[in-house]
Amino acid sequence: MSAPARIAFAGTPRFAVPTLHALLASGARVPVVLTQPDRPSGRGRQLSASPVKLAAQAHGLRVAQPESLAPSSALADLGDAPDLLVVIAYGLLLPSAMLAWPRLGCVNLHASLLPRWRGAAPIQHALLARDATTGVSLMRIERGLDTGAVYLARSTPIGARETAGELHDRLATLAAETLAAALPELLAGTLVPTPQQASLATHAPKIAKADATLDWRSSALDLDARVRAFDPWPIAETRLGDGARLRIWRAEPRGGAAGAAPGAVVAAGPAGIDVATGDGVLRLTKVQPPSGRVMDAGAYVAAHPLDGAAFVS
Repeated sequence: MSAPARIAFAGTPRFAVPTLHALLASGARVPVVLTQPDRPSGRGRQLSASPVKLAAQAHGLRVAQPESLAPSSALADLGDAPDLLVVIAYGLLLPSAMLAWPRLGCVNLHASLLPRWRGAAPIQHALLARDATTGVSLMRIERGLDTGAVYLARSTPIGARETAGELHDRLATLAAETLAAALPELLAGTLVPTPQQASLATHAPKIAKADATLDWRSSALDLDARVRAFDPWPIAETRLGDGARLRIWRAEPRGGAAGAAPGAVVAAGPAGIDVATGDGVLRLTKVQPPSGRVMDAGAYVAAHPLDGAAFVS
């Protein structure tokens, strides 16, 4: 009987944990798990371990947390070369020496159907673009950003009301299933990757807090997509003319013409807050005032009348 494959793993957030579990369930030996260093988090800014570190420790795996992989000593500290390195949402670029370290190279699981949405925020950008379908791509890692040839891709439809958080969880599971399906052929060297068509590439840059502000001149459909794309972070927000800030957790586009300037509140009651947009009406159904809890928009209106009010872009 042949010895189990030695497969190193690199990942950091919760998204990567199901794939680590799938790797362990395959029977492979995981000699080292690379993850980001502990970072301050929460109100107390206490150092917190990444979800991948916690999962690795629960299985008794060796964990490495280099600040950078650039020094030549970083690779030496990782031990003997594995058969394969599986990367998913790790957060550090792999230098050439790292790409050449495993016997069979390095593969990455990316949360899009490459070459669409290369980059840091593919889930959010798929929602912002109102894509009907997305998925997971298992690709060979090379020096370019998400440019490597694709070994296997699995697709899934995006739900009409799905948020980034909900899609994140489904794609995390799909990523684990994709690796499990591809691993036997990857290790046997019989899985042939397909080069990406660079001409079809789109890019998904990192989302910033400033991106969350709603521009009411956009259409109701696009604004609805932003609300869903920015849940659970950074959460879409807007301001009233008096400067009061309101975070938007749930909304839905409504048919028909607004008959008012973008940002104007055209109706407010138990069903929600109807706001004129550049094309159509957006009904806000769950909102959060500053330092307050998330609430039904109807409850907010009961305490904060919005007759004649308008949101500013």
